[in-house]
Amino acid sequence: MAKLEIKNLTVEVAGKTILNDFNLTINDGEIHAIMGPNGTGKSTLSKVIMGDPNYKMLSGTIYYGDQNLETLTVDERARLGIFLGMQMPLEIEGVTNADFLRSALHAKEQQNFKLMPFIKELDTVVEQLYMNKDMIHRGVNQGFSGGERKKNEILQMYLLKPSFVILDEIDSGLDVDSLKIVGDNVMKYHDEKNPGILVITHYQRLLDYIKPDFIHIMVDGKIVKSGDASLVSYIEEHGYDEFKKKETKKVVSIGTCAVKETLKHE
Repeated sequence: MAKLEIKNLTVEVAGKTILNDFNLTINDGEIHAIMGPNGTGKSTLSKVIMGDPNYKMLSGTIYYGDQNLETLTVDERARLGIFLGMQMPLEIEGVTNADFLRSALHAKEQQNFKLMPFIKELDTVVEQLYMNKDMIHRGVNQGFSGGERKKNEILQMYLLKPSFVILDEIDSGLDVDSLKIVGDNVMKYHDEKNPGILVITHYQRLLDYIKPDFIHIMVDGKIVKSGDASLVSYIEEHGYDEFKKKETKKVVSIGTCAVKETLKHE
């Protein structure tokens, strides 16, 4: 049983501190959602977990199971079972989706890779995501709309079968129908494989489909408030302003979850 455990993490990029004494633990099977205003470090967190070399860890640790991720390259973290569904998926000209996925899965499974089961599963997942079947024979994300690129990220998740999933604003660029398809398929994967999931989003609408166990509000590079799913409705009504004021400590009850929080007051 593996869990992601982040302790006292401080990170800078281009000389600017983005994450500041950040702490978070996600166990197998748990779905955590991080919300917060723009520029507070949410996407930085996803990049640091995956090992983007542009982000420098100044202090703290990130463990997945018993592995210290700081010592691992991006591909080594992926081999551990960590997957990032990107906010802005890249376009790769000249490499088809099918070739990309086959190569990635072969690298993961080595001699256990079987072509026919791969083709069968690929066709099945393309169908359940309501993707055009021609897309698997096109360059990765080449000419894809924003929604098609996000569906393609979920396709990769299904084929690679990660044990820990990070979804960085996977809802951006999705219309109402595609949002439901993506959300439903993430929950289907969760029910089948029981991964830990970290969802980064600005909006409640994604969380209508991906049902989080815990909601965290992030401001100035750290979590300032945590609670259960009812915290989303509170944010929709009140926004983030009250969390941007001077820090004091207190214990609050959000729905059924009593938590310590850092609030800010004038």
